[in-house]
Amino acid sequence: MPETSDTLTSSPLTGDELIEDLASYVSASPSSYHAASVAAQRLVEAGFTQLGEHQDWPVTPGRHVVVRDGAVLAWIIPQGATAATPLRILGAHTDSPGFKLKPKSTVISHGWVQAGVEVYGGPLLNSWLDRELRLAGRLVTRDGATHLAATGPVARIPQLAIHLDRKVNDGLTLGKQTHTAPILGLAGSPEAAAETDVLAVVAEVAGVDPEQVDGYDLVVADAQAPARFGAGRRGAGEFLASGRLDNLSSVQAGLAALEQIAAEAAEAADGAVIPMLAAFDHEELGSASRSGAAGPFLEEVLDRIYEGLGATAGQRAQAFAASWHLSSDAGHAVHPNYAERHDPANRPLPNAGPLLKINANQRYTTDAPGAAMWAQVCRAADIPSQEFVSHNDVPCGSTIGPITATRLGIRTVDVGIPLLSMHSAREMCGVDDVAHLRDAAAAFFTAELTV
Repeated sequence: MPETSDTLTSSPLTGDELIEDLASYVSASPSSYHAASVAAQRLVEAGFTQLGEHQDWPVTPGRHVVVRDGAVLAWIIPQGATAATPLRILGAHTDSPGFKLKPKSTVISHGWVQAGVEVYGGPLLNSWLDRELRLAGRLVTRDGATHLAATGPVARIPQLAIHLDRKVNDGLTLGKQTHTAPILGLAGSPEAAAETDVLAVVAEVAGVDPEQVDGYDLVVADAQAPARFGAGRRGAGEFLASGRLDNLSSVQAGLAALEQIAAEAAEAADGAVIPMLAAFDHEELGSASRSGAAGPFLEEVLDRIYEGLGATAGQRAQAFAASWHLSSDAGHAVHPNYAERHDPANRPLPNAGPLLKINANQRYTTDAPGAAMWAQVCRAADIPSQEFVSHNDVPCGSTIGPITATRLGIRTVDVGIPLLSMHSAREMCGVDDVAHLRDAAAAFFTAELTV
């Protein structure tokens, strides 16, 4: 779990401290459920009150956080907030592409114990080969209790030796069913094989009897710790290599910004707005779940917030009309080995600032007012920014931005730090951009905007 010392609530983290903090957060968050839980714990230690959805919520100003499965929402109701006070929402997501454990997850094959897994989202399959892997997620036992668990390195998806596939370097094709099952050990004798249980490996870490487990959501995660590297003109350590930068880099930026506001007892724009972090699950699957951006979670929380402020339907509509949603999800840096896949005029680089993501077909929501708002935020934060737009022959992905804009009608802008190796088991970013995004998030939450 990341350190939660007084430095988190006494002064803003410096650039190097932010990198260490992001590395710790990623390491403590191998699953979306961990990411939401760790975020909530950090905010509680920063003075937020964790609420339960089954409880009555306070109507007085304060700092609050609520978790639903792998999603977490946190917000500050400032002194002087009214029924028409607008929102500043930084949206992100907690999940990443990879593999999820299937039912009957133990597979005995040719003397090996393997885990039966299903592909989750759109991972770069080859990036998961030949690296040590963890199992992580949640177990629900017969008494109804939920247990978060994460193993150490227990598995590996071994690549076939070149001696057995002489043409592998001419093109690697992996069968999702036959070639991606991790190995966990040797089956040994038939008697020993019968006693082998992949689920029991996780249950032991959680301290529960595997026979008591009635349900589980378990994913595979890279066990290698994040690390700085690089020897360019900026000196050693200008890049960070890590799993789950898409999109824990944005979740951490929002966390650090809210912690900074709490540490400084800052009222966003003198109480003129409600700052909120909204980190959803299942973005990599399209967000259609009770804890995804296409689900009801955010709208239900906003209903309760504005009910507590005594808002009528008209006042809530006024608040939403003056609100902004910053959809923060990692984007693409120009790849020097595949430059032809990028727009020839817009070629963002790491450490040159977060991206303003633009798409004519509304795969990203940025428009002229949104671009102007982002420019004001970057000036207030004194950070650089870059623009990203796709090559016309290479359609881009999408984000939670269009979903939230469609559901709530709140003005939305898409941004994020540039990455290489997106959807790899181990992605990379520029270390300066981590601080740039945190500073942008803090300015977004607190700056006076004229748009």
